[in-house]
Amino acid sequence: MKICQIKELLGAELLCGSEDLERDVHSACGSDMMSDVLAYVKDQAVLLTGLVNAQVIRTAQMMDMVCVVFVRTKRPTPDMLALAEDEGIVLMTTDMRMYEACGRLYQAGLGNGAAV
Repeated sequence: MKICQIKELLGAELLCGSEDLERDVHSACGSDMMSDVLAYVKDQAVLLTGLVNAQVIRTAQMMDMVCVVFVRTKRPTPDMLALAEDEGIVLMTTDMRMYEACGRLYQAGLGNGAAV
């Protein structure tokens, strides 16, 4: 699935990373606990979260994620935007709750790639 398709499915607003909208992704996860993302997730490309702090971008960077979607209309700080731009991470926001956003992506065929 392309990032632009995720944007469309979630009715998301693009905040940065327009040059990567045609990039393919194969999995996603949703969590507000970055420790869980680090401990239990592998091979992720998209992170859905309601947490808004720089640790989200750092976690995405460490896990080689290419896109972060903030749910519940959460918006990153200017510092987070700058960090994401420096790291080449696409940021978007959607008014959907995490449950609905993850469900829509799963229903559209995006996998979870979770560690077993």
